[in-house]
Amino acid sequence: MKKTVKYLAIYRHRAKYSIKVMCQFFSVSRSGYYSFINRMDKPNKDEPLRQMIITCQEHARKTYGYRRVKIWLEKVKCLIINHKRVLRIMNQYGLLAEIRRNKKYRRMGEHLHKYSNLLNRDFHAEAINQKWVTDISYIHTGQGIIYLSIIRDLFDGSIVAHKMSTTQTSI
Repeated sequence: MKKTVKYLAIYRHRAKYSIKVMCQFFSVSRSGYYSFINRMDKPNKDEPLRQMIITCQEHARKTYGYRRVKIWLEKVKCLIINHKRVLRIMNQYGLLAEIRRNKKYRRMGEHLHKYSNLLNRDFHAEAINQKWVTDISYIHTGQGIIYLSIIRDLFDGSIVAHKMSTTQTSI
């Protein structure tokens, strides 16, 4: 159990039990408890800096790490601060940069099918259901990419069929 949790338990039950007995029970020093009480009354020194870091992260769309946040604070806010303090505050409040995932490389050699060009760029049809074309669209969502495959009739531009999938190979 963390000391702060122990100190808070002692603070909550200080009216029922003596502080000396509770400090002995939780194996903490009385001086540590009293310094914790004094720290409770003081405002958090890191709060203004935390707000500035949040502003920086919103500006940079959570891509800046602690080093670039420190440089941003120096340039934009004219604030000289130790990089270790910036890192500690970012860790403490969960303000670290979101890591971009690398896109998975896929060899298209086995998957690539080559078909002969039957239309020869003649995208005009004389009758319905005479010429169909297909296309795949990529739709970016919060959960990832959705692939939309459609089959379109060239005579009137109507959609003959469509399918959506989360993987490109299952379309």
